[in-house]
Amino acid sequence: MGIEIERKFLLRNDDWRHEIERSERIAQGYLVGAQALHSGAAKASVRARISGEQAWLNIKAATPGIARAEFDYAIPSADAQVLLATLCDRVMEKLRHHVRVDGMLFEIDEFLGDNAGLTVAEIELVAVDASFPRPPWLGAEVSALGRYYNVHLIDHPYCAWSPEERAAGDTPC
Repeated sequence: MGIEIERKFLLRNDDWRHEIERSERIAQGYLVGAQALHSGAAKASVRARISGEQAWLNIKAATPGIARAEFDYAIPSADAQVLLATLCDRVMEKLRHHVRVDGMLFEIDEFLGDNAGLTVAEIELVAVDASFPRPPWLGAEVSALGRYYNVHLIDHPYCAWSPEERAAGDTPC
């Protein structure tokens, strides 16, 4: 079984931009998403994701926290395009920037469309208690806040959040 251990953070500023190794555009949609999870009808989210010429089917446990069961399966890009176009209610797009700090990879997602204005950094770890670098541009941790999960953002986009839902330092749409 695959376990993803991931910490998620807001960003203090754009100082990370000069450290970008590469960037990619990602489109993803949920075949089983937030509504099924919140109603208790599903124990996992199921999404299709396309990045460049590559595509995946991803299954992630609906348990909150930084460690969750996750499975990724490569699928033909044409299949993913059909899934996004026909079986997903909405498609989320973002730019993912790869930034390495002290040998560790931060994936910084800059959301587009209805989630424009939201940028978060994620780092995958080998253990829940693993240490990792904390560059000055890393802001508040939001790993435990479900509203920052992609499965939530697709149905409750950032631009629709109330001022109370926005964390300090977020840029309004």
